[in-house]
Amino acid sequence: MFEITLVQVFDFIGTLAFAISGIRLASAKHFDLFGAYVVGVTTAIGGGTMRDVLLGQSPFWMSNSFYLICSAIALAWVIIFRKLLVRQNNTWFLFDTIGLALFTVTGVEKTITAGFPFWTAIIMGTLTGAGGGVLRDVFINEEPLIFRKEIYALACVLGGIAYFICARCGLSTVPSGIICGIVVFLMRILAVKYRLHLPTLKGEE
Repeated sequence: MFEITLVQVFDFIGTLAFAISGIRLASAKHFDLFGAYVVGVTTAIGGGTMRDVLLGQSPFWMSNSFYLICSAIALAWVIIFRKLLVRQNNTWFLFDTIGLALFTVTGVEKTITAGFPFWTAIIMGTLTGAGGGVLRDVFINEEPLIFRKEIYALACVLGGIAYFICARCGLSTVPSGIICGIVVFLMRILAVKYRLHLPTLKGEE
């Protein structure tokens, strides 16, 4: 029961965080309320939808209105605290990082529960965490973060590997998931703070 509750908490916080990050960026582009809501929903459910389709399952949000309602709550949050969020430019980064970490955990755990091997779980965890952000950036006409020098999807991969190591060491899903989320969160924070990035691929000059 505790594990199910923990996953539900991760799902709620991750959905809310990702939706807020999407709506916050949409507001900076002066989208109307409906457009901002669409961007928020897409950010929150995009990665998980692609994961479920690849796993041969019905997309999770089609049988549970929670995710659409949660995105509406995120829209109300941004409207109410708009001035505070606009003044603090780092709020988008914080919410995006929280969503990235928590959705990586849920993606890994759902894939393992479905009976797939760990290497698939790591890929699906990365897709769940980073996929929604890719769609968000496309919707607001920005270059997706995973195509830039910033460490984004790689943080999800490292988090998935940490989960795998924890599981191999005999830890249950709860501590493994917590450690996975912490690794993703810290990797993203440290990469931005210290400007860590992968080498860029340069064409012929």
